[in-house]
Amino acid sequence: MIYQSYQFQEDMIAPWRSMALFGKQAMELRLWGKPPDGFRHLAAGLEMVSRFALSHERPAFGITETLCEGERISVDEHVVTALPFGNLIHFRKETDAGQPKILLIAPLSGHFSTLLRATVSSLLPDHEVYLTDWANARDVPLAAGQFGVDDYVTYLIKFLEEIGPGAHILAVCQPCVQALAAVALMSEDDHPATPLSMTLMAGPIDPRESPTKVNELAVHEKLSWFENNVVATVPARYAGRGRRVYPGFVQLVSFMSMNMERHQKAHRKLYYHLAAGEWQEAQKIKSFYDEYFAVLDLPEEFYIETIDRVFQQAHLALGKFTYRGRIVDPSAIRKTALLTVEGGRDDICGLGQTSVAHELCSSLRPHLKRHHMQANAGHYSVFAGRHWDNEIRPTVLNMILAME
Repeated sequence: MIYQSYQFQEDMIAPWRSMALFGKQAMELRLWGKPPDGFRHLAAGLEMVSRFALSHERPAFGITETLCEGERISVDEHVVTALPFGNLIHFRKETDAGQPKILLIAPLSGHFSTLLRATVSSLLPDHEVYLTDWANARDVPLAAGQFGVDDYVTYLIKFLEEIGPGAHILAVCQPCVQALAAVALMSEDDHPATPLSMTLMAGPIDPRESPTKVNELAVHEKLSWFENNVVATVPARYAGRGRRVYPGFVQLVSFMSMNMERHQKAHRKLYYHLAAGEWQEAQKIKSFYDEYFAVLDLPEEFYIETIDRVFQQAHLALGKFTYRGRIVDPSAIRKTALLTVEGGRDDICGLGQTSVAHELCSSLRPHLKRHHMQANAGHYSVFAGRHWDNEIRPTVLNMILAME
């Protein structure tokens, strides 16, 4: 009944949000110039009420141009491969410059791939960028079948085949496990599309290392608890009606509860910025939460298998990870260079959880391995913001160029 209760609440609150938005817009038409303080506070309050909502649709990337070799060129977002549970997107540029091809692997963890918008933008000047764009499971009909951890690995291999030989991969957070598995399988098969390098950023290769609150939650309960308490059935009004999912809104509440004081402080600041007419400052906060409050649902099988195989049993770290019944052996990786990145203040993926990949890839020669620990960087700072722009991205670029 989780989803039905949420939907009922949404349906009840929606008219109030609409009225608040209408009232705010009506006031804006009349309050040109400098309105009285009371009216500004009222308008700010109405906007806060109108924003009390989650989105279940992927926001637009809005990337239309980039700077390439000192010249502004247009960017076109193109779906290369369309599959039921996710698409391969290519950000095409109007240039003949032969740049390294990179597949940016977004997590399937409750948010849309636009969470990596800033990462995409920063990579575009120097790379031909591809991105995994995962579907909201509530919009995928039951006829499309299931989507588990093995299916995720299959999708990655298909996407790399579509991109072709000579690509590089960059996995962010949760998919580091599947990315490493895909490269190991392709390496063992001597697949022509095996990537030249893989960058694994803040991912739970071995969640037993420096466990965080997220890790502890995943191992604290039995699988049956997750199945009975946080997995829900998609309501009849959606294309995925009847599909069992881990709702994105459940994960969002869980994540926000870990840092509730910070989120409350941010929304208080937003209110005061709006009331003071400080639109630029207000827009920065609104843009962040527009993205943060856009949530997607995960297929039940993917969510439960991830908790079981990745977090509770640490299959990859223990050499027990299988793909379609086949043991995945990271030591089969001999030619794909490895870069691991961790944040010194990451409260989602602790130090050592990603760098353990170096031990697993035991056949790689030392010059093909590199680890970067970014001091004072939290989880999101690893792939966006000044730490990424100034220190981490150049490290990734150097690794890629060294393998070209």
